[in-house]
Amino acid sequence: MLCISKSSRTLRWMIDGRTVTTLPVRFGSEYTPTREGEFEVYWKSRHHHSTLYDAPMPYAMFFSGGQAVHYSADFAARGYAGASHGCVNVRDETAIAEVFAQVRTGDKVVVHW
Repeated sequence: MLCISKSSRTLRWMIDGRTVTTLPVRFGSEYTPTREGEFEVYWKSRHHHSTLYDAPMPYAMFFSGGQAVHYSADFAARGYAGASHGCVNVRDETAIAEVFAQVRTGDKVVVHW
């Protein structure tokens, strides 16, 4: 399960109730908020590129419409000074690559405050 907390700005990859990996994340702006709720990963795309925003979204794990967990070079460079268009951005490319390799389509995603 991907457990994503907006208040602590963390993503926890959990297996059998145990946290395996914890990563800092950022979210959408007030104009393009990241949706909260319970979802599941419905599609994974290793080399995804957003046609809507013409932006790379490597290691994308889609969970709600066009919203996905993915690596963000912008987050890596600018930190919390920026925001996504609703996606959950991860700045540690090596760590998200490892999580991407373990997550399966159908795995639960919870986004909460």
